[in-house]
Order: sequence, then structure tokens, then C-alpha cells
Amino acid sequence: MNVRRSNVSRRANSKQNSTQDVSNSKNSSVTKRLMKELSDIMMANDSNVTAFPMEDDTFKWTGKIKGPEGSVYSGKAYKMSLKFPATYPYEAPTITFATPCFHPNVDMAGNICLDTLKERWSSCNSVHSILVSIQSLLQDPNVSSPLNARAATLWENQTAYKEELDKHSKEAFEVYKEWQ
Repeated sequence: MNVRRSNVSRRANSKQNSTQDVSNSKNSSVTKRLMKELSDIMMANDSNVTAFPMEDDTFKWTGKIKGPEGSVYSGKAYKMSLKFPATYPYEAPTITFATPCFHPNVDMAGNICLDTLKERWSSCNSVHSILVSIQSLLQDPNVSSPLNARAATLWENQTAYKEELDKHSKEAFEVYKEWQ
């Protein structure tokens, strides 16, 4: 009887260890991919977007994007929160604005409506390419599918939009100044 329990216990432990090994191997391949993307970002030396992992967690990053020059977002910069799933790059990261952003495709919680992060996600995307896509979205929103209806309505009148944007952009001005 004790031998039978011992064998069952050994098999259960073996199965648990095997599952952990697969999980650890997935995490190490994701970590390797993320470190390569970090290296690519550093090598690109793009002054408009940047991202780096948090000190204690490779799967959580902080990013920054500058508002595109010549747009109503010029002179502003936004901090981003990036969270990568254990299945990255086969599943999109969760990316939100950490700095408040008044925009037709961004809600009050910082969630972003961008098809590249949803149904059009591809494992070929990278952290850099996604941040560039978000930066591009700032000057070219999809007003037919807004998360912020007020911003979408105002978008047609850029003067009124900029006035409203500036009311919501104190933190974005500060992030921009820090970045300079």
C-alpha cells in the first residue's frame, strides 16, 4: 500500500516538474525575445519612442512616445505601460497609456483601440513597431471606432480639439520636458 502511494506521489511530482520545465522553457524563450527587442530598440536610437523593462520584471516594461511633429500632439510625450504574456510574441502585449491622453482611440483608463494590438496582431510585430504604430495613431485616429466619443467629435475641428487636448495635457508636457 505504501509502495503504491509512493509511486503515485512520484508520478505526480514528475508530472508537476515536467510542466514547470515546459513553462520555464517558454519563459526563457520569451525573455530571450524581449532582450533581443530591447537591444534592437537601443540600436535603433529612435528619439521618438523608447522602452525598457522594469527592474524586477522582464515581462513588464515602461515605454515613452513623443507626439508626432507637426501634429496637435507635438511638444507632448506619453509614458506607456507594457505587459507581456508568457505566450509573447504569439499573443499581443497589453499596452496602456500611463500618462493621461485625450484621444479618440484612448479611454480614460489609458486603454488603446488599435487593431494591431487586437485582431491584426502578428508575431512579426516588435515593441518598437507597436510604439511607432501608437505614435502614428496620435495624428491619424480611427474616429469611426472611438473609445472617447468627445475626442472623436472634436477631432474634425482641430482648433477646438487642440484647446481640449491642452487642458488634459499637463502631465504630457512634463514627460516631454523630462525627456529633453
